[in-house]
Amino acid sequence: MNLYTMLMSAAKDRCQVLGAASPALSPLDATLLTREPKVDVAALHALGIRIIPWTTNDLATMRALIALGIDGLITDRPDLLKQIPELAVNFDLQGHRGARGLRPENTLPAFEAGLDHLVTTLETDTGVTRDLQSILWHDQYLNPEFCRRRDGQPYTLADAWYHRDHTLGEIQSTFVCDIPNSRRFPDQRNDHTLSPVSTAFSEQEARPGLYCPVATAELFRFTHFYADYYRIGPGRIHPQAEARALNATTVRFNLETKILPYPDGGHTPPSNTEDSTNHTVSPETFVTILCATIAQAHMQARCTIQSFDFRTLELVQEQHPAIPTIYLTE
Repeated sequence: MNLYTMLMSAAKDRCQVLGAASPALSPLDATLLTREPKVDVAALHALGIRIIPWTTNDLATMRALIALGIDGLITDRPDLLKQIPELAVNFDLQGHRGARGLRPENTLPAFEAGLDHLVTTLETDTGVTRDLQSILWHDQYLNPEFCRRRDGQPYTLADAWYHRDHTLGEIQSTFVCDIPNSRRFPDQRNDHTLSPVSTAFSEQEARPGLYCPVATAELFRFTHFYADYYRIGPGRIHPQAEARALNATTVRFNLETKILPYPDGGHTPPSNTEDSTNHTVSPETFVTILCATIAQAHMQARCTIQSFDFRTLELVQEQHPAIPTIYLTE
C-alpha cells in the first residue's frame, strides 16, 4: 500500500473510533505529479479522503493537478486559479495566508484580497501569545523579512520576538508587517487604497494599524464585517457586491498549528532560541487555545485544523471531534 494511503487509512480508522470528522490530506503538490512516493488519488478517494495540495501558483501546474481529480488547492494566487473554467462547482479554492501573492501575507489586506477573489477557504497559520491569544503568523517569531518595528528601531533575527514571549497587545502595538516580498511575488502590493474593507475594519476596531499582526478572533470578525460592507455598507454599489457578501458569509477557515514535529525540518528558527525545533507552547495548549477561539466565535462548522504535527491533529480528534483535521505532508 502507498505511504500516503497507509497514513490516511490509519487516520480515518482512528477518527471513526473516536467519532471524529473524516480527515483530509494536504500534500506538497509535487508529490502528486513528479516526486516519489506519489499520492495515489484514486486509492484515497476510494477511502473517502479529500486531497487538497499546497502551494501552487502557476496555471500549468494548477491544470495538471485539477486533471488528477483533486478536491481543492492551496494557492498564493487565487486570482489565477479563478481563471480556470474547468473548476468543479464544489472545488475548494484556498487562499494561502490570505492571498500572499497579492498582499503581504497573513495581514487583513491579504485576507481581503482572498475574499475579493471569492476563495472558498482562507488558509492561514496560527501561534499562541504569552497571554494565551491565538495569533495568525507563519513563523513562531515575527519575521524581520516581512515585519518592522513601528518606532523605527532596527529589528533583526538577533532580537526576534517570539509569540510565546509577548502579549498580543505588545505584538500589535510594536510591529507593522507590511514589507513586500517583491522578489518572490512581484505582484504583491501594500497600497492602503487597495484594501478599503481592511481600512474601515481597522478604524472601527481601533487597531494600531492596517498591517499589524492579526488575531484569529479578529479574522472571524473581519469576515462578518466584510460581508456587511458589501451587503449594506459602502461596497454595496460594487459590481460584485452580492457575490462577495454571499461568499464571505460561508467562507471557511483552514487553520494550521505552527508547531514542528521534527528537528530542523527545513524551518530552522534563529540561533538564539532555547530549543532548536520549537519555541512555542505545547501541543495541548496550542489545541486548547485555538479551539476555544473557534468555539467563542461559533465557527466550529466553518473551520478545519491542519498541521505537520500530527500530535495536534490527534488532540483535536479526541477533544473536538466535530472539527475536521487535515494532514499536511511534505
